[in-house]
Amino acid sequence: MTKRIGFFTRLLDKAPAKERYRLATEQIQHAERCGFDSAWIAQHHFHEAEGGLPAPLLFLAHVAAHTCTIRLGTAIITLPMENALRVAEDAAVLDLLANGRLEIGLGSGGTPDSFLPFGLTFAQRGTAFADNLHVLLSAWRGDSLAHPNNHLYPAGAQLADRVWIATFSVEGAVRAAQAGHGLMLSRTQPRPSGQPALPLDAIQNPLIDAYLAALPAGVAPRILASRTAFVADSREHARRIAEPGIRQQAEHYRASGHQLRGETFDDLLGQFDAHIGDIAAVKASLAQDSTLSRVTDISFQVHSAEPSHAETLRSIELIAEHLAPGLRAAGEHR
Repeated sequence: MTKRIGFFTRLLDKAPAKERYRLATEQIQHAERCGFDSAWIAQHHFHEAEGGLPAPLLFLAHVAAHTCTIRLGTAIITLPMENALRVAEDAAVLDLLANGRLEIGLGSGGTPDSFLPFGLTFAQRGTAFADNLHVLLSAWRGDSLAHPNNHLYPAGAQLADRVWIATFSVEGAVRAAQAGHGLMLSRTQPRPSGQPALPLDAIQNPLIDAYLAALPAGVAPRILASRTAFVADSREHARRIAEPGIRQQAEHYRASGHQLRGETFDDLLGQFDAHIGDIAAVKASLAQDSTLSRVTDISFQVHSAEPSHAETLRSIELIAEHLAPGLRAAGEHR
């Protein structure tokens, strides 16, 4: 099958919230014009610098009214913090308004102190996620809800087949596969203790192996890999624009108690799994990531490079014109 190419935003443009939402909408519209297959947004509560959007389905309803063909996905909804029935209802309504374009990415994670206002501790997130996922799927599949006369309206049975699960673990990949869900792989993830230089694909390929092995017969795999990629017309310009954001991420990393492997810009790019440069440089960098040949979907984000809005639009154009065709063609031979 042909690999699908997506654009992903955490809505982190350096602007007030209303302007962030306007710029993100324009970026998604531009991605649609450039031929991207999907657009993905993240949910974050409270922390402006971590993510600019607490209400992803509400925002996607707005985007749906300003786009026509691009699929619209959540990457992710932090399900433990949600009322699962309200997510089921909102998603069912949104999918109708979007003419069936909604994809539902779910996860248990989030900033640890964000759980407290929702009456949860960080340690409770796994149990809360499993419970809420059960309720969500039950509602979409038309089960009665606490009373024989209560069934989800509008119905959302189609959404049960468009669930994606984000995970860092083999166990999570197996659970996603056994349920027939899609697997979402992060743009970067922590390295195992004692292996700080382990490549990202060495961590994520075992998740793909486990997912494919556990997938029920007859169920087509859905595997999405998010990747940081900022492309500019020259390598020097891309690196100059990206360096402040990457170094800011390094400072945040240190402040969280983590150690860095080296201090040069290239050291940081490797540690944060960021593909930065001109077309040739990013193409060569992506080619080193063996995971990408195995997935069905790739979503590109500019974070943590943090370019301007105009530079983000240009990166979208360059990815669409020069990188997406080759990535899609590679998917045809899976």
